[in-house]
Amino acid sequence: MILSGLKIEEEVKNGKITIDPFNKNDINPNSYNYTLGDYIKVYVNDILDSKCKQEVKKVPIPDEGLVLEPNKVYLGYTNEIIGSDYYVPTITGRSSTGRLGLFVQITSDLVDVGFTGRLTLQMHATQPVKIYKGMKIGQIMFWKIYGDVELYKGKYQNSKEPRESEVWRDFK
Repeated sequence: MILSGLKIEEEVKNGKITIDPFNKNDINPNSYNYTLGDYIKVYVNDILDSKCKQEVKKVPIPDEGLVLEPNKVYLGYTNEIIGSDYYVPTITGRSSTGRLGLFVQITSDLVDVGFTGRLTLQMHATQPVKIYKGMKIGQIMFWKIYGDVELYKGKYQNSKEPRESEVWRDFK
């Protein structure tokens, strides 16, 4: 069962959902709009080998915006610290950004119950598109969980910036 926007707001006030900073104007009928952080990370190599740790470079987003080019994976992050020990969050892009050809979080939309931190955003542009720090770039929904709960304690907990893939650790 998905939470309504009003229920999300109520659960933020009750401390069962963390969204910090929280802006009431970003509530939707059944989601909350999150905003883009101040910089992105870009992989350096043209071929990304899943068995190897990948080098990234940090790219600040200037006030006049930053153009994302096709055929690259960009890692952004939410300005907001988000999480819940009571609900399962899922994230997606906004339809407004999708209509510009910017895909945000088209895979791995599930956020584990118990995670709290800034969420890494996987972004891909289908054609050159300009982004801005602080722009509303996606939305998060919260789902009621059924059954016994084991809270997330994984490697991405308490993230403060975009986190590159650590899939290479699975091969060790």
